[in-house]
Amino acid sequence: MDDMYGNLMSSLAKPSEQRIVLLVMDGVGDCDNAGKGTALQQAKTPNMDALSKVSGLGLHIPVAPAVTPGSGPGHLGLFGYDPIVFQVGRGVLSALGIEFALTPRDVAARLNFCTLDKAGKVSDRRAGRISDDENKRVLAKVRAKLKAPAGVEVFFETESEHRAVLVLRGEGLDDHIGETDPQAVGVEPLSPTRAPYDTSKTARMVGDIVNQVRQILSDESKANMILARGFAKAPNWPSFAERWKLNPAAVAGYPMYRGVARLLGMPIAATPTTAADVCAEAAKAMKNHTFVFAHFKYTDKTGEDGDLPGKIRRIEEMDAALPKLLEAKPDVLLITGDHSTPPSLKAHSWHPVPFLMHAPHLRGGDGPRFNEVACRSGQFGTILARELIPMALAHAGKLEKFGA
Repeated sequence: MDDMYGNLMSSLAKPSEQRIVLLVMDGVGDCDNAGKGTALQQAKTPNMDALSKVSGLGLHIPVAPAVTPGSGPGHLGLFGYDPIVFQVGRGVLSALGIEFALTPRDVAARLNFCTLDKAGKVSDRRAGRISDDENKRVLAKVRAKLKAPAGVEVFFETESEHRAVLVLRGEGLDDHIGETDPQAVGVEPLSPTRAPYDTSKTARMVGDIVNQVRQILSDESKANMILARGFAKAPNWPSFAERWKLNPAAVAGYPMYRGVARLLGMPIAATPTTAADVCAEAAKAMKNHTFVFAHFKYTDKTGEDGDLPGKIRRIEEMDAALPKLLEAKPDVLLITGDHSTPPSLKAHSWHPVPFLMHAPHLRGGDGPRFNEVACRSGQFGTILARELIPMALAHAGKLEKFGA
């Protein structure tokens, strides 16, 4: 792999007892909402603002300028893995997130239950965000009626709400399969065998499975079809602990984010979902780990729903919860997101993401507020996401000098 920067920084990393916490408010970045300001600008965040006065600020680019990242690449960048070099499909992350034991014979995909209208076009990509119980009921119906391809095992597993996981297991399977999710409404699902995927035998198997599911669920009012994306086989990468000489732990409530942590060998310390519990569990995990990844989902979820007031409230919830984490006194605290999710777009975007680093050896504080506008003039400037962990290591005294 051509990862010269990552390999260099890894070679300089050294173990020590200093604690680093990476607090991820998923999708926290925003646009200016027709001149009203970003969600961070509009939110009342006295704790983050006070912290920003004694912290360094900046913006990070998750992958590359103008590239809109998925959650997988966004988090890999935050963990110090160049997402252009280290690429993996969403299916692997979703499978690992629900603790599905993948083998080298497996191909995994992330599924959304969706709603098709009478014309066969997608009217709701998330099937009304059905409940976990409804998800399990519908999957049981699929399992009972689906006929698997010869010589192949087919697994359908619930992830959460409208999300599920598909795994094919057999000899000679490949992941050269077209995603069926059009990422839009008012259009038909895509074919997994469209060019250039028309040469893949596995893609043809997926096409047959998808067609069967459509027939099986044709009498359902909401979850009457599946959309698949992120077909992939599990990669073999250096672990986070090996790469950065840290003893890591993850605090994450949603399966997908536990999946990307497990992909890098990061154990799961707790699975909270509320801001208060995320901060409390991260503080607990610091006692036994030198690196804690703490994830909060709802800033992204409200952005994808186009709910600006909701996103503002979720940011304020995290701000109110922050003192519990600060009481644990991490040596370095990074607060950021994996990407931007503007409510005006109802989707991830390419906009640089604000970050705050509270650490020793800064050049003063950049306050008075933590938001996108303040961060663009902060002391860290605009950097790539993969540079954040090395920067945290440097401020924690965890990097050796380079050269004589």
